[in-house]
Amino acid sequence: MKGFSLAWRSVIRKPVKSVLLFVTVFTISLLLLSGLSSGKATIQMQDHTRQAIGAGLLLEENEADRHRRIDVLAGQLDHEEGSLGGYHQEKITINGVENWRTWTDNSFETLLVEDIEIIAGTEGIDDYNITTVTTAARPIDFIRIEDEDVDQYSDLGGVSLIGNKDMSMDSNFLSGNAFITDGRMIQEGEKDVCVISSELADKNQLEIGSIIRFGKCGNIEDSMTYEAEVVGIYQVNQPIAPYMYGDTYRSENIIFTDLDFPEKVDGKAGDPLYEKAYFKIADVKEYENVKLKVMEADIAWERYDLIDNNGNMNTLSANFNEMEKYSRVLVWVISGASLVILFLIFQFWMKSRNREIGIMLSMGTSKIQILAQIMTEAFMIAAVAVLISFLAAPEVSDLMADYLVEQQIQSMEEQDLLDEGKVAFSYEKSEQNVVGVQAEITSGMLIQDAAGMALLIAISVCVSGIAIMKRNPRDILQAL
Repeated sequence: MKGFSLAWRSVIRKPVKSVLLFVTVFTISLLLLSGLSSGKATIQMQDHTRQAIGAGLLLEENEADRHRRIDVLAGQLDHEEGSLGGYHQEKITINGVENWRTWTDNSFETLLVEDIEIIAGTEGIDDYNITTVTTAARPIDFIRIEDEDVDQYSDLGGVSLIGNKDMSMDSNFLSGNAFITDGRMIQEGEKDVCVISSELADKNQLEIGSIIRFGKCGNIEDSMTYEAEVVGIYQVNQPIAPYMYGDTYRSENIIFTDLDFPEKVDGKAGDPLYEKAYFKIADVKEYENVKLKVMEADIAWERYDLIDNNGNMNTLSANFNEMEKYSRVLVWVISGASLVILFLIFQFWMKSRNREIGIMLSMGTSKIQILAQIMTEAFMIAAVAVLISFLAAPEVSDLMADYLVEQQIQSMEEQDLLDEGKVAFSYEKSEQNVVGVQAEITSGMLIQDAAGMALLIAISVCVSGIAIMKRNPRDILQAL
């Protein structure tokens, strides 16, 4: 108690030094908390091209978690050739140089059917649809649509297939951009059927009931072919955004099929690759309640992004370019600069208290006791500063997250300007807007911040006290 009493009296006796340390620790703590929370901020985006009529929820893969899972599996393989959880790596030699080849298969990339079915079973969900990834296929005995002015050498020379469990809930038709002009949509449970574009139908004189054949794209030697009956012909108001560049994926060459057909043509029957799932909500008035129930479903949510019917998407900032990396760098910069600032402050403390330290040493007070008293004073002031910073952190964290997001948007806009004119698009590009950023302060972040501040202060006090503590009382007093 005596040590705390002496420390407290010293704090109130030197208000200027105490206030200086208080303001410094408060600012550092606030910046550290803001940096930590910005990296995990929730960013609400609106993608106008994914808006749909009605009430529903869209489930897609979270790209940040995909990269995390790859890193985990690569670490488990530990620079050895092999496969694990749908991730594969092998050594290859190119021009005498050894390299690693890595890839993932459908089992790693696909949305999990069991998770989709759990969500579909949530009270308030009326029906659901599963959509495959866009799959390239080789047209056999029919001609695709091509741009005559474009070199097709690097293109796959195919058409693209999109499979649906329930075609009526495909995003292209649900939004009203695509519509049937002849025939009908594919019904759930049908096999080996397709719906083609009016342009493809006109070019090949295809009609309802026609049979068209496909082969595996990129493998002309593979004689295996697959037939599908044309049950519908569609048109679009705006060209459908292609999955990749090239005429293989252009809007007119997109063919809608039953859910299982694309994997068969790709030579991966029984090994599907599902890209998204749409869940139709029965009662629009209960939309928000159902959405909350869905988010409580017991699935691995870190794998997914959940997008509402207005195109609003909540996703971790790690999926928003490299914001998490920037915030991590920011925390390290703040920590480094803070250590230097605190060291200078405690150097000032020590020099201004040379006489006091010399007298205390002359009276028999040990150097450890003196250092402990200074440390106690620092922790007293720091504790109050850190606690107050906790109260101000949420508002400041939101401001910092907003700033980092603005920097990301500006960087993307600058890149778009650089790329302008390099690529010609035959469709309307996705218009994505950030409509909200929220940085949450968690208990873990508070603990990290408090522990970090304690460590910075302890290091600064110890390093600053070395010069004084190495000297004897006579030298200290004679130097005054």
